[in-house]
Amino acid sequence: MRLPIYQVDVFTDRLFGGNPAAIVPLEQWLPDATLQAIAAENNLAETAFFVPEGDAYALRWFTPTVEVDLCGHATLASAYVIFRLIDPHRERIEFRTLKAGTLSVTQQGDALAMDFPSWLSEPCALPAELPAALGGRPDDMLRFRQRYLAVFADSTAVSALAPDFKELRRQGYGDLIVTAPGSGEVDFVSRFFAPAHGIDEDPVTGSAHCVLTPYWAKRLGKMRLEARQISHRGGALSCTLAGERVILAGRCVLYLEGAITV
Repeated sequence: MRLPIYQVDVFTDRLFGGNPAAIVPLEQWLPDATLQAIAAENNLAETAFFVPEGDAYALRWFTPTVEVDLCGHATLASAYVIFRLIDPHRERIEFRTLKAGTLSVTQQGDALAMDFPSWLSEPCALPAELPAALGGRPDDMLRFRQRYLAVFADSTAVSALAPDFKELRRQGYGDLIVTAPGSGEVDFVSRFFAPAHGIDEDPVTGSAHCVLTPYWAKRLGKMRLEARQISHRGGALSCTLAGERVILAGRCVLYLEGAITV
């Protein structure tokens, strides 16, 4: 069986920036073990699969090791493939997901905008072993379910972190966001570590901004924010707090178009 595959760089306006996602459109679902094997073979942070479902699409995301409940950059990449290559007359796409509900994406000039949930984090105790494994002691620690948010004083401290990923993996961190205020036109910066999910550092993480947007909107007193994820590849997002939702907008660049045989 031959299947189309695309690779898209997301939250960037240049090739080899942002976060690469593999997108595999399907006519019907393959066995979960096959989906996971394809994602492992691609060896990217996420591979997304979607299947037509009426006027919408059912959407799932896989890292090389596990299926995840929400992925921003692979959602934006999926919408990009549909808008640009499959159904260019659309103005809005709805994705139905297993755990994140219905997610919509619209065209916004030369960017795409996703309607995602807003996740309010709560202060929590700083785990005793975390600073040594992370390579720095955050000023504040917050948590939304199993997603941890470590807040530092400035972007220099975030950029300088050199985590011990083996130790973070041992401690069970699958969703660890580190953040600090930005400067100039950038309201805040972040990095994202997910060693327990098979991803040491994710280049740009849309779902992390479901936590970051309400935190910084409250702290800075503004509903629209410009964000920068300061990984090696780097990426930019425009984030808007809209009640219990966040609107995350970014650009995409097509890198690869081909076929796989399974």
